[in-house]
Order: sequence, then C-alpha cells, then structure tokens
Amino acid sequence: KDPNSDGLLVVLTPQAMTDPTETARRLTKFAVTRGKPVLASWMGGKDVVAGEAILNQANIPTFGYPDTAARTFTLMDRYAYNLRGLYETPTLVEAAMEAAPDRARAQQFILDARQAGRTLLTEFESKQVLAAYRIPTVPTRIAGSEDEAVKCAAAIGYPVVLKLHSQTITHKTDVGGVQLNLADADAVRRAYRAIESGAKAVREPRLRGGKHFLGVTVQPMIKLDGYELIVGSSIDAQFGPVLLFGAGGQLVEVLRDRALALPPLNTTLARRMMEQTTIYKALKGVRGRPPVDLAALARLLVQFSQLVIEQRWIKEIDINPLLAAPAPIAPPVDGAESGAAGLIALDARIVLHGPDVGEDQLPRLSIRPYPAQYDSEWTSKSGMPVTIRPIRPEDEPLIVKFHATLSEQSVYMRYFHYIQYNRRVAHERLTRLCFIDYDREMALVVERKDPKTGERVILAIGRLSKLHQTAEAEFAILVSDAYQGQGFGGELLRRLVQIGRDEKLKRIVATILPDNVAMQRVSRKIGFKLKRVESEFHAELDLSES
Repeated sequence: KDPNSDGLLVVLTPQAMTDPTETARRLTKFAVTRGKPVLASWMGGKDVVAGEAILNQANIPTFGYPDTAARTFTLMDRYAYNLRGLYETPTLVEAAMEAAPDRARAQQFILDARQAGRTLLTEFESKQVLAAYRIPTVPTRIAGSEDEAVKCAAAIGYPVVLKLHSQTITHKTDVGGVQLNLADADAVRRAYRAIESGAKAVREPRLRGGKHFLGVTVQPMIKLDGYELIVGSSIDAQFGPVLLFGAGGQLVEVLRDRALALPPLNTTLARRMMEQTTIYKALKGVRGRPPVDLAALARLLVQFSQLVIEQRWIKEIDINPLLAAPAPIAPPVDGAESGAAGLIALDARIVLHGPDVGEDQLPRLSIRPYPAQYDSEWTSKSGMPVTIRPIRPEDEPLIVKFHATLSEQSVYMRYFHYIQYNRRVAHERLTRLCFIDYDREMALVVERKDPKTGERVILAIGRLSKLHQTAEAEFAILVSDAYQGQGFGGELLRRLVQIGRDEKLKRIVATILPDNVAMQRVSRKIGFKLKRVESEFHAELDLSES
C-alpha cells in the first residue's frame, strides 16, 4: 500500500535451499494487487518451469531476467500515460478565440504562389498564412529599395530588423540575409546593401542572379527575452503530415530537442507533445523566472495543427523561432491575442507540393480530422435556431448535462435497459462516446446557444456506427425529453443517412423497441423498411437502391 511504489517486481534466484515452485504458489495470493501490476522474474531456466507455470496461471507474467521485466514496466507506464492523455477531456480552442481562422485568405496566398509556378512562399506570405490562423506574427513590411526600407523603418520605429525578401532563397541566414538591431536610417541603408550583395553572390546555379533579390522585409526588433522554439510539419511516407515541436533558433539541428505527433491535436495532446521535450522544463519556469503561458502555447499548437490539416497543398512548414516569453510582447503583433500571452512567430517558411502532384495524390492524414463539412445551422419546428455538428472530445461536460435531462423511459428506449445516471456519465464511458474515430463512426449533436448567457446546451444526439468488416452501419438517436417532437430526431437521421452515402455504405440498420412508436414513424418517413422480429423491430435502408 506504499504510495511511493507503482508496481511490484518479484525476483527469484534459485539457491540450494530454494523451492521455486512453492515460492511461486505462495506468491499467487498477491496476483491481484489493486492499482499495482505484479511481475516476476523466475531465474533458473528449466529448474523453475513449474513455478513459472503456476505464476502464469495466476495472471502474473514471468521473465527470464529482471532487466526485461523493468523495460516492460517502462512500456506499461508509457502506454498508460498515452491513454490518459488520449482520453483526458481537452478544452475547446475556438470558443476561446475571438474569430475562426480566415481559411480563404490563407488559401489565396497558396493559390497565388501555385499559379505563379512557385513552391516556396516568401517569408511575408508565410506569415500572412499564419496570421490567417490567428498565430501571432511580427508586423512585416516589404521594401524594394533603400529609401522604402528607411520609410518602413521610420513608420515601425527603431530598432528594426531587415531580412532578405526572395521567392527562391529560403535559408536567409546562410547568405547574410538577416540584419538585426538596426538603430537608424544609415544602419538600414548599410544593411540593405549588404543583404543585396549577399543574395547576388549566391553561387548555387539555380539561385544565382539579381532576380532572386526582391528587396527586404522590415520588422520591429523584438527583444529576445524568452525561449526560442520551433513548430513545424513535414510529410512522412507512411503517416502523412507529422507535427514537430521543440527547442528552436539557429542551434535547432545541434540541440535536436524535439517531439513528434500526428495531427489533429487538441489541447491535451498538444500539452503531452510539449512534455516530451527538455525545453518544457524551462517553459514551466526555472531559477526564479516566471513560466510561459503553457495554455496559450497549447492553443497555438492546436491552431497550427488545424492549418496543416486544412491547407493540404503545404508540404513543409516551420516557425523558427517561435518566441515564448513569460510576459506580453511589444510592439503589437499581427494575428491573434496570443501576442499578449507572450507568443510570437519571428520567422516562418512554407514549401508547397510541386505541379507534378495532383490533388488526388496529396498525402492523407493518419487520423481523420474533425469533419467540419457536417457542421451547419438548422431551425426546429418551433422556430428555435440550433447548430447540428459532429461530436467533439471537448463535449464531455455538455454530454453530462444532457444525460441529466433524460427520463428513465428515454434511456430504456435507447439502450433497451435502464442505466443509472452515474454510470451513464462516468468519464471512462463518455470518453469512448465523445472521443471517436470519425472513420469508424459518426455522432452528430444538436447544440443550442443561449443568446443571453452564451451557454451551450446539447439537445439531441444521433450516432452512426460502422459494423466491423462490412459496408453496413447502425444508427441510434437520443433526444432530450423537453425537446422531443420538434423534429430533431428526423433531421439527425436524415443527415446520418447522407453521411452513410458519403462514406459509400451499402446499408444502414437499427433495432427499435415496439413501444418506441416515434422512432418507428421517423424511420419509415426517411425510407427505412421495418420488420417485426420477435419482440423487436428491425429497420433497414438499402443505400444501393437510391
């Protein structure tokens, strides 16, 4: 019962007076130790086979050597850690944001570059894409001459930074394309000329020549009173887009302090990704320094993940450095409120897929993201405006409140037996219902937002679950007692049927109790054929016929 231990490893080394078999038999009474796994290492080869068999029958795994058992403990701990992260209820990012991403604006920058035959976005364009997704960036102005650079610097305020503006050269520091801490107009002019000569002196054949120098970008000099991070994404041949987070700056390849994850992220997965790096310890605050706003950093990673998911023509993208400071960053930044949280993208790079890649050849995500295409507004029979959308992991608190509005009769009609409220809202159960694989099932919720308080309430849920290794799926509908008869069940079923068609299903089925007359009526109205089988109705809709 010692709280300082998480598991037990029992090691036996046979001596002359040792009885491995009897020792194993006496150990079996500890096989079930609540909350603590028991592992055994029965050393001795064939001399301990009988004892190992006794332990295995009692569900105590055995290992020939203690180090193997210790590694197993580590893997078990990592597995449990990952599961806790996966099923921990995250917070909703978009609710905390003032506005949704400007997807069309980001897409236009990418489209313009592709139409011009380019695969590399300029730094200015890359930052505009980030800003469209509410990721804070340094205010950036483009200057095509020394005089323009001086005017931009005066408007921004000294000191400033000048960077190479080019459609071909991506690593600006390699060609002297970054000039920092410029305090006056003369320094700006000297920096402009230095950047221009450096770009024209590039020896790589495909980059040589003045046409690759398009001027400079002028940005305020941000005081680096914080931590330099890197956030990025690239394509893996097997997994598709993969996200990266870690320590950034010029020594990123030397430090190699990084963690990888698959999109999409939520705030919990983003935090777990950060926890895998060494820099995370510093971000929490060290040697009297205040911590960085880790919640805001997690939200930024979620927004970055959303960008990667939605802008599929992006092959590579990285923010390096992303400055994370304990205090708000001045001057004001372009993007979102995250600048006030001490986060700002100082540099960005985006590479697109080439013209030889067709839209149908773009890499697919390993994990299907939130299907936003099924999110839309609807009006009930009583004139109530609602939103019908796919369920999210963040909905767990709303689902708890939803179940409090159900009568025993409604619960029985849905689950065919009574389930106590505390069992229905148990975290372990709701995580399976809210954190779903959108490839295997789809759950739609009817959500109402109180116009006065802004509080969100779920009024109904419809679920379409694919049957394993078939082209069939089963539907189920559950509507809050106070809102039954307003058309929610019929609208949810109609939408689930359309999703079934989108997913190329051949058949949708359901089992309905005889007393559930309302669900029978709705099913027939949508086109289902009902057949009485003993004490149940079997509903079936053949999608191949329509």
